[in-house]
Amino acid sequence: MSEWVLPTTEEIMKIRIITAVLLAVGVSIARAAPDGPIQPIQPVKEVNLAKADLGKQLFLDGRLSRSGVLSCATCHNLAQAGVDNLQYSVGDRWKLDAINTPTVYNSSLNFVQFWDGRAPDLKAQAGGPIANPVEMGGFTHVIVTNFLKTIPGYVTEFNAVYGTKDITFDEVTGAIAEFEKTLKTPNGRFDRWLRGDPNAIDARELAGYRLFKAIGCSACHNGEGVGGKSFEKLGVFAPYKTSNPEEGRYEVTKKDDDRMRFKVPMLRNVALTYPYFHDGAARTLHDAVETMGRIQLGQQLAPEENDEIVAFLETLTGEFPSIALPQLPAGSDATPLSQPFAGTPEANHFQ
Repeated sequence: MSEWVLPTTEEIMKIRIITAVLLAVGVSIARAAPDGPIQPIQPVKEVNLAKADLGKQLFLDGRLSRSGVLSCATCHNLAQAGVDNLQYSVGDRWKLDAINTPTVYNSSLNFVQFWDGRAPDLKAQAGGPIANPVEMGGFTHVIVTNFLKTIPGYVTEFNAVYGTKDITFDEVTGAIAEFEKTLKTPNGRFDRWLRGDPNAIDARELAGYRLFKAIGCSACHNGEGVGGKSFEKLGVFAPYKTSNPEEGRYEVTKKDDDRMRFKVPMLRNVALTYPYFHDGAARTLHDAVETMGRIQLGQQLAPEENDEIVAFLETLTGEFPSIALPQLPAGSDATPLSQPFAGTPEANHFQ
């Protein structure tokens, strides 16, 4: 039997150093492991830059609307967290939309688009507002494509991207969707904490995250988008009282079980995208958290609990991409002028 020998002081120091390194790595890996309900937003991948650049121009071009002034960016203001901070967006001839406008940022993380999920993807969603008489005035697909064909710059760009001068509406919405795929906001403070930075959030924010999980918020608000992955009934423990007539998924399926079932909104950048809910009835995050706790989870949250959850939600604000404004291509002699007041008394104002 060999004699056991105590390690030297130098060997003990080496063991301590190796142990410390292994523990540090282990802590980092444990914290970064994607086993919690929320995962960090991944960077933008596999984007056709030429198509996205064309889509950015179309997204910002008010000439795709009947008035000539309303673009996708009117309601989805890219300098305003992708919303307009109105209860209901203002559309063609000052009409009010019927439902609150969700943010366009991180919209590629939604499993379907619109509150009722009637669009399966961003491409299908992009055509909706253009054809909607309340939102952008109800231009038909043919009117839009014929208009774009009169603008030499667009003809050249569509040819470069799609290899054809015969512009189609499918190509229009495809380009807008490609641009919207670039609108992700990674590297928020909570993302940095998930990746292993213990100082990215403070004790109150961490307490809010733990409470967010403990009372059941994360059952629906999870994944990269912290939501946007399912339809859920609004008003589980108590009815949601609203004067808004929209009934969510029921508008698509006409099934009674789908009344008041809406796509769960994402909570990324939620501190900036007020007011909240499909009817925009909750003015502040504190209002929204109180309502959700009461009607969805059966929880009457104490003021300090509400504060903690709001503090956590504020850590979900990410880094917004830098977006350079493009110079939109000029029209030709064949390009019709927009007539925002056609058919109204205002049309004769300057005649």
